Amino acid sequence: MFMTSNSTRNTIAMVLAGGKGERLSPLTITRPKPGVAFGGKYKIIDFVLSNLFNSGIKQVYILTQYRAYSLMKHIRESWAKWTGLGEFFVAISPETRSESEEWFKGTADAIFQYLRFIESSDAEYVAIFGGDHIYKMDISQMIEYHRMNRADITIAALEVPTEEAKRFGVFSVDDDYRVTNFSEKPDKPVKIPGRDTCFASMGNYIFSVRKLIEVLQEGKKHHADLDFGKHVIPAMLQSGDRVFAYNFNDNLIPGMKPEERGYWKDVGTIDSYYEANMDLIHVDPQLNLYNYKWPILTNQGNLPPAKTVFDDDARRGQNVDSYVCAGCITSGGTVRRSIIGPRGKVHSYSLVEDSILFENVSVGRHAKIKRAIIDKNIVIPDGTIIGYDHDQDRARGYDVTESGIVVVTK
Repeated sequence: MFMTSNSTRNTIAMVLAGGKGERLSPLTITRPKPGVAFGGKYKIIDFVLSNLFNSGIKQVYILTQYRAYSLMKHIRESWAKWTGLGEFFVAISPETRSESEEWFKGTADAIFQYLRFIESSDAEYVAIFGGDHIYKMDISQMIEYHRMNRADITIAALEVPTEEAKRFGVFSVDDDYRVTNFSEKPDKPVKIPGRDTCFASMGNYIFSVRKLIEVLQEGKKHHADLDFGKHVIPAMLQSGDRVFAYNFNDNLIPGMKPEERGYWKDVGTIDSYYEANMDLIHVDPQLNLYNYKWPILTNQGNLPPAKTVFDDDARRGQNVDSYVCAGCITSGGTVRRSIIGPRGKVHSYSLVEDSILFENVSVGRHAKIKRAIIDKNIVIPDGTIIGYDHDQDRARGYDVTESGIVVVTK
């Protein structure tokens, strides 16, 4: 489907997909953050895997940990199955291994525990990417940048407002984008000269294999909880290694529109997750899922098309400014500015507005739902009202964020 360069042929990828995602609770009580639904039919991890696949990187190790079963099932039933990618590999998570082996203690420790896969490969480069962000990226461009600079490590960089930079690893660069200083989640982030923004790490790295093995083996002598941001990158800078930043804004993918450039979302909280989903239903969204030159791939399932039923004045099935997935039936109800996951049912005289419904949610007759997230397989009884009275929502056991998003889980 896509061109494969020599650089990507010589690259293996390690995807860190063990994130617990505590700030995204209660959606992450039964699943890891990379396994949370996004945009109706997708999982969050589908974005990084699509970027790797579209970039021509086919040997991918997915490192799972927390509540790994559902995520591994998704990978097995979609990526490993329908794409026929024998090269794609799902690593066995520590929670399913022998009791003598420990859970990951840091991002670099997770890679260290699977170092044997890197050592036994004939790869020149390792792409280490997180599995819990929403974006599109041609990773082959970052690998080529790494190769041209003869870098030991290249860090994907995002320009963020100063007030947001405290959540990231922040660094300074020289005129050649070589990193001169790095601080993990600093209280006073260093600004880009002449601007009110900072360079922040996206947590995505390209390593030269020999250097990665060297720094991990050395780092584990000093840190049991070895972490790239806290330990590895500062140690590499101190040793004089070639550390470069790759500006994500320079990355271009086929079919990209100008407004899409630099789009990257952390979706680490309920509010940011809700906002990123709602971004999709704008007339001209920053993240365009209809760009077939750079598709986001997932398990398509074997579902019939969505449909609407009834066309009476008092009972009309209609979906307005919404994403409605396969297998859905809007039966005499109204859906506005919402995302309805696969196999959803919205029954007569009901109203769903500004909401996200996960897979197989059934909304009963005369129900009203506003600014809510409804978890999968939930049945909303007839006449239920959600999102109009937050005191009543809390009394029913629903979670309500400060901005007024109601989360309904089992």
